[in-house]
Amino acid sequence: MADIRACIADNIARVRERIAIAADKSDRKPEDIKLVCVSKNFPPDMLNLALECGVACLGENRVQEFLEKHAQVCPNEWHLIGHLQTNKVKNVIGKVDMIQSVDSVHLLNEINRHSEAAGVTTKVLFQVNTSGEESKFGVSPNEINVLIERIQALKHVKACGIMTIAPLCVDKIATRLHFVNTQRLYIDMQQNKYDNIDMEYLSMGMSGDFEDAILAGSNMVRIGSSIFGSRN
Repeated sequence: MADIRACIADNIARVRERIAIAADKSDRKPEDIKLVCVSKNFPPDMLNLALECGVACLGENRVQEFLEKHAQVCPNEWHLIGHLQTNKVKNVIGKVDMIQSVDSVHLLNEINRHSEAAGVTTKVLFQVNTSGEESKFGVSPNEINVLIERIQALKHVKACGIMTIAPLCVDKIATRLHFVNTQRLYIDMQQNKYDNIDMEYLSMGMSGDFEDAILAGSNMVRIGSSIFGSRN
């Protein structure tokens, strides 16, 4: 276990160094970039080692896996970053600090309903499919106004920014263009100053592309394999 801890510590240090370099190139400080450590398929013991090494925020993709880990791992923040079915909303409200994958009015309504029943306000990000890939969840940039309009009438959900996933391709130019287009949407939403929307986070970038994402304006990156190694 000591060897695993040392490996995780080294990986975290390398990731933070790469974040710092990318932040500097984009005229920001390393602390301006929030690291979400993605826990998908990794056991609680490894997650707790990451917390010992200074990780503060964990992100989980699947509700069932999150619930299994929730009682065993206690980070400062838990984020749900994977697709959330409306019938599972009740299982995570009050347990997660942020839901990063809101992509429909129906899902917004369910989050608000269960949050009201629990007496909490749930922070969310709007997931945007800027690439237009049919295999990805998220609203198109042209459809995001529907979410913006709806959330302004809700009292127990607060939007804190947008999230996106880059297309699966080896073409770095296409990936960078995807990030730039998402950043432009983020800036437009910031400038409009909508009620009940605080554009604090632009969540984009994972292990294979987080430096490009930071250079394009991301201030929240979701990294798993570069910290824990390859998944089973």
